[in-house]
Amino acid sequence: MIIDSLLGMFSVDMGIDLGTCNTLVCVKGEGIVLNEPSVVAVKKGTNRVLQDGNAVGLVAKEMLGKTPGSITAIRPLKDGVIADFDITEAMLGYFIRKVHGRRNFFKPRVVIAIPSGITAVEKRAVYGSAERAGARRVYLVEEPMAAGIGAGLPIAEPTASMVVDIGGGTTEVAIMTLADIAVCESIRVAGDDMDEAIINHMKKTYNLMIGPQMAEQVKIEVGSASAQPEELTKEVRGRDMISGLPRKTVVTSEEIRESMKEPIGNILDCVTRTLERTEPELAADLVENGIYLAGGGALLRGLDDVMSKATGLRCLLVDDPLSCVARGTSVYLENLGDWKDTMESDEDEM
Repeated sequence: MIIDSLLGMFSVDMGIDLGTCNTLVCVKGEGIVLNEPSVVAVKKGTNRVLQDGNAVGLVAKEMLGKTPGSITAIRPLKDGVIADFDITEAMLGYFIRKVHGRRNFFKPRVVIAIPSGITAVEKRAVYGSAERAGARRVYLVEEPMAAGIGAGLPIAEPTASMVVDIGGGTTEVAIMTLADIAVCESIRVAGDDMDEAIINHMKKTYNLMIGPQMAEQVKIEVGSASAQPEELTKEVRGRDMISGLPRKTVVTSEEIRESMKEPIGNILDCVTRTLERTEPELAADLVENGIYLAGGGALLRGLDDVMSKATGLRCLLVDDPLSCVARGTSVYLENLGDWKDTMESDEDEM
């Protein structure tokens, strides 16, 4: 431990929010230094990353749905966990090298935020990918804990702090107290499912095939969970399923809201189930403390109002929900000695 601490003085230790849609990296004392899509472009039929290993992140996302037959743009994480080990390793290696720069004589210690519901096998996959990508020591922290710390909630105190973290692949609902999770539920329904619901709506209603990037734009620009004072419209472009030709149409925020009812309902059900399993004293705290929303999915218009009506509790959006988990990993990095016992590490696997 002493040697590890000494090495830490010379290495660029980092915290990573390894998300289905985006990966954020923060460095001790510097904050968030990288925020890029979790996408890798490879030569089809191989795991060889294009552009000398640099077709990762923003560069690769621009290729999604636009690649020729010889190239494949891959999102190696699905539902918050690693779906393709080799590609994830290449992606992590690229991000670590990009942040570590030339100061790579000493490998970094890495704190990685993971969904609370992943299996032991999936955890070992994260350890293995991070170590092969260049990490000296790997610590895992559950995303709700990182989100709570990143939001500045008093999770170490004897009071209930509730976080609903809606990412791309998973939604994490957790109630924390005394530096641990008291009640938690993780479901693999989140932002990607909202996008898929929009894609299905365009197929059924307009016979228009659209890609995930267009669906995400629709969700961000006109999507909502509840009726808004001013309803919006958006032009949507794609391929006509009957003629096969490019076509555009206009959609309204009302119909997009209706199309996303199922994934939003699943998230609300998860929140309700978690509250029903909460100890009475912690439930009493939540009447005062409320629920905090984090993650990119929390930015959906009106979601806080819908959740407040479903639970009867005050719902608040944390500051900068997209970077909340990453900021939490940064706090863990800065206080490794104090928080080490609350995290799992690759040492535990030995």
